[in-house]
Amino acid sequence: MHKDSSQRASVLQHVSQNIRRLRHAAQLSQTALAEKSGVSRRMLVAIEAGEKNVSLTTLDLIAEALDVAFSDLIQAPDNRDPSRINELAWTGVHPGSRAVLLASSQATREVELWEWRLEPGEVYSADADAAGWSEQIYVFEGSMTLLIEDREYRLAAGDFHSFASDRAHAYRNEGEVVVRFVRNVVI
Repeated sequence: MHKDSSQRASVLQHVSQNIRRLRHAAQLSQTALAEKSGVSRRMLVAIEAGEKNVSLTTLDLIAEALDVAFSDLIQAPDNRDPSRINELAWTGVHPGSRAVLLASSQATREVELWEWRLEPGEVYSADADAAGWSEQIYVFEGSMTLLIEDREYRLAAGDFHSFASDRAHAYRNEGEVVVRFVRNVVI
């Protein structure tokens, strides 16, 4: 990550606070977490102090050792909607290269990844899915209206929404340009 990035500092602070909190909740010392995760104690001390840029692989090892999801480590500690993360997780060497974890949902068996395209005036309506299913929508071109029962959400390019799909829902293109979006169905 770039050293002058305020987003980097924010995520490092979240990681620091979350690892410390989760480690205490698991009643593990830094030494015990180091042994369990395979990450050096020195690295853990630096991460918890917010001084060390940490790789995604290292975060995966720590999450596994703490028996939590990767998203639990990087999301803002005061996040009221745990399914909506929207945190910068990685920046590359070249400006503009980045990975943002938008959302996370518990999966019991399967996740489907879909690319959708709705032409102007197109509507797709879906009956309620089985209990426990959810969807994650990310619009990357155009603007769409997401209907969940009687509630409307307007999603423009760059917007996303996660929701339990055990209710009737629909995707509608009310604009004059194509809408393209990614849809994850979590079963």
